[in-house]
Amino acid sequence: MKPEDIKPEDVKPEDARQAPMQDESRLMTAAIAAMGRAYAPYSNFPVGAAILDETGTIHAGANVENAAYPVGNCAEASAIAAMVMAAGTRIVMIAVAGGDGDLLCTPCGACRQRIREFGDAATPVLVGGPHGLQRRFTLGELLPESFGPENLAD
Repeated sequence: MKPEDIKPEDVKPEDARQAPMQDESRLMTAAIAAMGRAYAPYSNFPVGAAILDETGTIHAGANVENAAYPVGNCAEASAIAAMVMAAGTRIVMIAVAGGDGDLLCTPCGACRQRIREFGDAATPVLVGGPHGLQRRFTLGELLPESFGPENLAD
């Protein structure tokens, strides 16, 4: 399955309310679809991300590069922004798809912290590429001893 063959609008929110394995499959499918919409003319490394929120809705995002490199957006940041704009408040699970081979495309450090803002150590992070899921992590494995909103609570 090629990323460009899947459209994010084909991934229905109600499909995400099925069994956990179906959640993983639908979420990875949405991340692969988003990967196909990435704007990556400089790195030629498209990345897609998809978030399952607390309502069972899937929110997708892709990396969007810019000639002024630091100005670009990561796929995870784009997906988080889409979730927030749709009134989602919690990341139940996130999938990231990138690359074209066996390379694991895990979230960068900044995106791990962004995910932490809306998730916790137990939040599943699925990592794959155009051919599907390659590995499962928890956010705690990717960002141990993290700093989150509760650290600033009174």
